[in-house]
Amino acid sequence: MASERQIGSTSALARSLLDLCRSRKLMIATAESCTGGLVAAALTEIPGSSDVIDRGFVTYSNEAKRAMLGVEASTLQTFGAVSKETAIQMAVGALERADVDLAVAITGIAGPGGATPGKPVGLVHFAVAARDGRITHREHRFGAIGRSTVRTRSVIEALRMLMELARPQVPAKPQRAAATRLRPRVARAPRLHPVKRPPRRPRT
Repeated sequence: MASERQIGSTSALARSLLDLCRSRKLMIATAESCTGGLVAAALTEIPGSSDVIDRGFVTYSNEAKRAMLGVEASTLQTFGAVSKETAIQMAVGALERADVDLAVAITGIAGPGGATPGKPVGLVHFAVAARDGRITHREHRFGAIGRSTVRTRSVIEALRMLMELARPQVPAKPQRAAATRLRPRVARAPRLHPVKRPPRRPRT
């Protein structure tokens, strides 16, 4: 029952994303590692998606990440394939190589093996990048909930992040200066001459 709900949620999200991007004339590319192309599959499952989806990169190995997306070898060596830094470079690489408006990247450990110290099974890094320079990263620790479930939840999160980036930006309202009820003090001009007071009458 839970898997059926997830599938329905994935399909609904994919349709909403395609409709939004279609209305705004936005093109999408995907860069996937642990999901193995499931995000692209969820989107291209829907008829008419070709006017939004340009291409998908499945870069499972480190060599593929370097060759196809331009992820730097130093990034992979220093931070590892499952990291914020790698996810961002994957998204930016897909954006540049596909010449699209939006790109999403996913890299993680779906399990049941592959965990390392500090990087447990269920750890997934997501990144989305837009042509206007916006980049968003998120880290999720789904836990050891099963390989299929980690991958399905990763697809849903990737679609949600793309939706957020695809929505038109709302300009921030300028803040008004707080009105003050205090009257401004008026500086008095200095007296040029001393004030002459009348002499006091002597007391009788």
